[in-house]
Amino acid sequence: MNSAATNYQVRFGGVGGQGIVLVARLLGIAASLFDGKEAVCTQSYGPEARGGAAKADVVISDDAVDYPFVTEADALAVLFQDAYTKFRPQMRPGGTLIVDADLVRLSDEETNAIVIPAIKIAEGLGSKIVANIVMLGCLVGSTGIVSRESVEEAIRSTVKEHVLDLDLKALDAGIKFAQGEAAA
Repeated sequence: MNSAATNYQVRFGGVGGQGIVLVARLLGIAASLFDGKEAVCTQSYGPEARGGAAKADVVISDDAVDYPFVTEADALAVLFQDAYTKFRPQMRPGGTLIVDADLVRLSDEETNAIVIPAIKIAEGLGSKIVANIVMLGCLVGSTGIVSRESVEEAIRSTVKEHVLDLDLKALDAGIKFAQGEAAA
């Protein structure tokens, strides 16, 4: 996190059913309960809950959050083409953009994005439903906005026992991918 910034604004975009709201909640829990920061989460769905457009925002700060909505995202992580198209213009210049390699086609002008095969990584772990957690791991690994340990604790305290190990593996895979991106 940029130490000069008062707030760090994160937006997750996708479609209903991809777990966008869950990863925003996990990030907010990690920041507020386990990293000692202030965090506010908001979400918005399209008219069709599952399959409709969805976004979930998290504002993280060392101080009280005075405005709970993302106005200019410092980080944008998307799992759906329409989410990229709609939310990319609302990203801060120089911000962190993370997109799924198979679900999002970047514009020709896009020069600095982390393109992660989140769906493929998740399938390799056993279930594509954890692509959202892979994306969360990539966000954490590339920005350092919260600690890995805090996200692990947020997952342990939030998700059901039968998916816990898979979610932790997905988080690890996303973090490792981000670290590989940084080294490349």
